[in-house]
Amino acid sequence: MSKFEELKVVDVRRETSNAVSLSLAAPDLEEWRFEPGQYLTLRADIDGQDVRRPYSICAGVDEGVLRVGIKKVPGGLFSTFACEQIAVGHTLQVMPPQGKFSWSVAEAEGVHHVGFAAGSGITPILSIAKSVLSRRPDDRFTLFYGNKMTGEVMFLEELADLKDQFMERLRVVHLFSRETTDVELLQGRLDGAKVKELAQQGYFRPESLDVAYICGPGDMIDAVEAGLVELGVPAEHIRAERFTSAPGAEKTQARRDSEDENRMVEAILDGTHRMLTVLPEEDVVSAATRQGVEVPYSCVGGMCCTCRCRVVEGEVDMAVNYSLEPWELEAGFVLACQSRPKTERVVLDFDAQ
Repeated sequence: MSKFEELKVVDVRRETSNAVSLSLAAPDLEEWRFEPGQYLTLRADIDGQDVRRPYSICAGVDEGVLRVGIKKVPGGLFSTFACEQIAVGHTLQVMPPQGKFSWSVAEAEGVHHVGFAAGSGITPILSIAKSVLSRRPDDRFTLFYGNKMTGEVMFLEELADLKDQFMERLRVVHLFSRETTDVELLQGRLDGAKVKELAQQGYFRPESLDVAYICGPGDMIDAVEAGLVELGVPAEHIRAERFTSAPGAEKTQARRDSEDENRMVEAILDGTHRMLTVLPEEDVVSAATRQGVEVPYSCVGGMCCTCRCRVVEGEVDMAVNYSLEPWELEAGFVLACQSRPKTERVVLDFDAQ
């Protein structure tokens, strides 16, 4: 099980009026090496609350820095804290890199990567783009990046510099939903209809797209993915990373059947076995937190996979899943933040790989 370590903030960059990037001083250990597209779970005590959130790494793998992008969201405890209070010299508790949002092109050469990002969804795609361009000299990258207006574009100068550096292999297309541009096609939201228009106008050819990366709000991801599939892009060539769930997909807080009693979950953590009492209205993470048992978790929305564990015995109900792959589900893995025990006894292995 990954554990938190204290890392010092060594650089804070104001990316927009409501977004920052933080660079962290990480130990020179193998576990802090990251794949492009991965995230870090940050943890801090904010007004007496233990708050933890996953934030994508925006650095390329060859930059020699551990850097994340954070956009302030309305009512967001951690994002507000990061954008308004964190300064150089602060220390944060950080979990080593996790996540599976990365390229999967094996040894193929001359790959055409296409990214679709909205808002802060640019963060992991920027890491992937920089890594692809620096490590794969025959590959091309096309980026479609949607925002409301120019002032909200994260990493605007960095993207321009990257374009200058890789002029022949990188294309960046900005779209704005609340700002007029010279090209009417580049106005409006980045959704399925817009993706099909972009293809029809020759901004990319679906048949030449080898791998697509999508990151943004849940409804944007669903729409863009559907648009690509309609254009003939194989589903296995599409990678998606969510940081918010689709509307109406919030985790239910409903109780189990009213006659259900408390149930027991045995959690295997770092080789030790801990017994948890799970109330009818609780998921496993909530039960562990209430009883002071430290289990790994971050987003508690079924999106980040930090709380991934394997069912060794018994059965659970999992409300939503945006991060586990089909092979993981078949192997018995679940998300603890979304799981409630169905049987009287359940054993969950958080150490399983």
